[in-house]
Amino acid sequence: MAETLKVLGQVSGTAAASTYTVVYACPTATTAVVSTMAICNTASTSATYRLAISSASAAPTASEFLVYGATVGANDTVFLTLGATLTATQKYLNASSSASTVSFSAFGVEVA
Repeated sequence: MAETLKVLGQVSGTAAASTYTVVYACPTATTAVVSTMAICNTASTSATYRLAISSASAAPTASEFLVYGATVGANDTVFLTLGATLTATQKYLNASSSASTVSFSAFGVEVA
């Protein structure tokens, strides 16, 4: 099995906490481990964010959330050490934020 360390995904946040964007989708026949997430807010006001690992690229169910309604301060970055595994069935790392000034970066390893 080959392991590839990589930036799994980088996306801009949504402007509504109930609208989700896919940070990373695990490829077929692959397992991925998200080791670290960076959530960066470039605005002068704080914002909230959500993270989930789900089976669909749409809105996650309540049991799929890793973070719900957490705050990232003005002009600040939050780093999360996760070790979260994505598979062929739970393949989407979804994120949302209350402001489009929030960005999400996922770092980890793909195992194929």
